[in-house]
Amino acid sequence: MSRLLKHLLHTPLATRRAFPADVQEAIRKTIADGEQLHRGEIRLVVEGDWPLLDVIAGKAVRDRALELFGLSRVWDTAENTGLLIYVLLCEHRVEILADRGLQAVASDDTWAEICKELTTAFHSGLYKDGCVQAVRSVNDFLLRHFPSDGHNPNELPDLPIVLR
Repeated sequence: MSRLLKHLLHTPLATRRAFPADVQEAIRKTIADGEQLHRGEIRLVVEGDWPLLDVIAGKAVRDRALELFGLSRVWDTAENTGLLIYVLLCEHRVEILADRGLQAVASDDTWAEICKELTTAFHSGLYKDGCVQAVRSVNDFLLRHFPSDGHNPNELPDLPIVLR
């Protein structure tokens, strides 16, 4: 019931307030700057809330993240180094999904720690700071494991996707 209320009470205005254009631009810049230094590709997707039928059906946040991983083509990078940071804003839930190339060198604990930090920032209303720091943490990881080799095309758009 609590989950249903969170979705019912969340409004598109709340999503726009948490992720206005300047916040999206700060996130985009952090992604773009980091991707100059490594061979990974980062997508950040924010979804304010879900259709109520999905909530009533008990849809898992990870399942929605997997859908968006595919729809936003995070899997479609030359070295399989795409990574999705998915935010379900009304629940303050975060999932990080990494493509095969990243999973070979990262444990689930790597991503869980970043998710925890981001969730903590959200509970304090620090959407911009939390997302920028999460992207920096991912950039640091990617720099250690996949540093740029001089040929580094931008395979995915850097601007966050903000839904509903």
